Amino acid sequence: MNAKIMGTGYELPAFRADNDYLATLVDTSDEWIRERTGICARHLAKEETTTSMAAKAARKALQKAGVDASEVELVIVATITGDTDTPSTACKVQAQIGADHAVAFDMNAACSGFLYGLHVADAFFKSGIYKNALVIGAESLSKIVDWTDRGTCVLFGDGAGAAFLTASEEGGILSQSVGSNGEKWEVLSCPKGGYLQMNGQEVFKFAVRTVPLCVEDALEKAGMKADDVDLFLLHQANVRILQSVAKRLKQPEEKFPMNMNECGNTSAASLPILMAQLDEQGRFHRGNKVVLSGFGAGLTWGACVIEW
Repeated sequence: MNAKIMGTGYELPAFRADNDYLATLVDTSDEWIRERTGICARHLAKEETTTSMAAKAARKALQKAGVDASEVELVIVATITGDTDTPSTACKVQAQIGADHAVAFDMNAACSGFLYGLHVADAFFKSGIYKNALVIGAESLSKIVDWTDRGTCVLFGDGAGAAFLTASEEGGILSQSVGSNGEKWEVLSCPKGGYLQMNGQEVFKFAVRTVPLCVEDALEKAGMKADDVDLFLLHQANVRILQSVAKRLKQPEEKFPMNMNECGNTSAASLPILMAQLDEQGRFHRGNKVVLSGFGAGLTWGACVIEW
């Protein structure tokens, strides 16, 4: 049995902070940010919380799938910015949406979190323990960003994305490849009660080297090649990273949709937000082959091949 995506949803904070707004906070400019990152704006939580955004995205995914929350068996929330250390964001989402019969827990794999969540849900399905799941990526990164550090504050945004999955004998997740390298944890980290710290050059080198290898491994496991893929959905960290990955995979950039220009880097929420937006636009069709890949702090990375 494979995990098959039956519904998607996303939620962004109401406040849209464009690059000119950030220029009022730190020594930067719209041109400087666009050239280096491809980001034009990002959404920042004011009244919203990680839990409220996750719950709204989850409800939209369930509505799209035509499923009542009482039918959900498993809720996984990938996040590094839960509103409380305990209880988990997943348990609070469970309460808000009324998924009374579900098992709920959080995962912390940073920008790879949603991929890890899919991997865990797929494993549960294959073992026969559960038959459906809500996998959510949700972040309020603006709460852990140093707004005096122009090297990091211009990159990140807030939001949530969700996918409702069911166990299926046809299509769905065909293969996965995940990994981590804890020896490199200092490259991208956030100390308890502190701010995000990042070595941008090291993260860039890690991403452009590791992501193509991870994607190729997942494709090999699925018996496919890059040319067989309709769309590559990559974690929305930096336009230059995506361009470099496309080049290494020898694929046209048109196959790599982006939303970082309006959302920035939303960590674990990045992939499900992009996927839900594309789904909303009607970009997925039955039988499409789609690759998802995430990479980030840990260091962690992952990829999966999906037949829509």
